[in-house]
Amino acid sequence: MAENKTRVTEESVEAYLSAIEDKTRRRDCEALSKLMTKATKEQPKMWGTNIVGFGSYHYKYESGREGDSCLTGFSPRKGEISIYLMAGFPGQEQEELLSKLGKYKMGKGCLYVRKLSDVDLKILEKMIANTATERKRCYS
Repeated sequence: MAENKTRVTEESVEAYLSAIEDKTRRRDCEALSKLMTKATKEQPKMWGTNIVGFGSYHYKYESGREGDSCLTGFSPRKGEISIYLMAGFPGQEQEELLSKLGKYKMGKGCLYVRKLSDVDLKILEKMIANTATERKRCYS
């Protein structure tokens, strides 16, 4: 079975973030790293070459495929910042939080924001904390 390409590395998160050329994107990513550290109570680590991840969990699918991934994280892409969240929380207020978040796009398990000033940071912090808590609950 193929190994997961996105694994935790020893690369420096600080060096990665400081190399972001766009000053606004760099500041947003540095602020997002601090927010995620606070929300998850985990230190940032590089996952692969371009994901800043927080914490980790081990998953195993019915197919037999298994691996490790970060609880949550983000990646500064060309047009937007991809924030990796859990797609739905049983019995929790995800739809309500999304309705108050601000300007974003949502994928299956990814929230896309152009800049942090487009979203309510308190709401985003709650969503990040919910993701970390739920993944720990599901995969412990």
